[in-house]
Amino acid sequence: MKSVLLFLFLGISFFGQAQQLSGIWRGNFRNGPSAPQGGHMDLLSVDDRYKFEVQLDQNDKKFTGVTYSYLTTVFYGKATCEGTINPATHQVLLSEMKIVEVRMAGGAPCIMTLFLKYSKENGEEFLEGTYFSTSTRDSTSCGRGTVFLRKVTTSDFYEEPFLAKKEKEKPKPAEQKPAVKKVDTIANKPAIVKTTPKNNPHTTTKPVVTKSTNKATVNTKPTNKAIVKTPTETKPNVKIVEVDTAAKVVVKTPPPTNITVPKVLASRENTLVKTITTNSNQVEINIYDNGTIDNDTISVYVDKKLVLSKKRLTDKAIPLTITLDDTVNYHELVMVAENLGEIPPNTSLMVVKAGTKRYEVRITSTEQKNAVVVFKYEK
Repeated sequence: MKSVLLFLFLGISFFGQAQQLSGIWRGNFRNGPSAPQGGHMDLLSVDDRYKFEVQLDQNDKKFTGVTYSYLTTVFYGKATCEGTINPATHQVLLSEMKIVEVRMAGGAPCIMTLFLKYSKENGEEFLEGTYFSTSTRDSTSCGRGTVFLRKVTTSDFYEEPFLAKKEKEKPKPAEQKPAVKKVDTIANKPAIVKTTPKNNPHTTTKPVVTKSTNKATVNTKPTNKAIVKTPTETKPNVKIVEVDTAAKVVVKTPPPTNITVPKVLASRENTLVKTITTNSNQVEINIYDNGTIDNDTISVYVDKKLVLSKKRLTDKAIPLTITLDDTVNYHELVMVAENLGEIPPNTSLMVVKAGTKRYEVRITSTEQKNAVVVFKYEK
């Protein structure tokens, strides 16, 4: 019985992950070198990769959507698609159904059937696997190969209406008002607000308590004598303020203010890609092209200082070492696309070695957006 319950729990847990297929996935596909070619696959050499974007709308174990295949100005195609996911095995079957847009010079477009597997690593989601393709003209084989996709937040084209609608239908989180209590900022404890009668010694009828002796003396008769309080009862003026006890105050050491922000950082949107926390004060970085070698060039800024200028991305590493300073809270590395190469956008793979840990960060940057990686040093 316990094993059955465990199986059901695991199935439900992954089913929650499977729901995350709704959204935008982008990457590439490569035609296998030994596979027969035909249709628009003839445009590819064995080392070329198509850019590939998929937008999906999942309902239970099924989904529908669209795919975009593109290779600079040589080829562009958009197709409808549908498929299923197996929660137990994480396997995804995606089939292109109909070409709805195409631009190509000669030949016939091909449609693909993809066999993918869902995975999640370091907060990022991936679909990887294989495909085969057939010609829309005579159903002959166009070839087969491999596919790699990563879930992203923006499209190289535009967000499909079904995704925009799904975003609007998401329930907004209920607003919760934080607890507020009054604080005596002088005594550093909850303030006590006392209501006292008007100071008229001729009409005092309430019991008067004096604390100058060990025993309290109660006088229930009117008195003409003024009430004198001992010094221990004298309080300074109390200022009542409201403090948001739910808010967490975080004090960060600001970066030096005498550094001028470069124009390319100020004029473009800077998007956070990953935050890496490490206890090593030295970080080794190697940067590669993450796709076809198509003359992408990049510049890299660390804490707004230029450290790499207009470097061409290839399959050989561009090395960079950063020394982290524990006197500031974090260090920002910003990757700037100097151009988009022959196959936009500008894509790169950053391999980071921090102490005993190794990270792979896939980065996409454009002429409108820079990619930011934050390093936090904690001893």
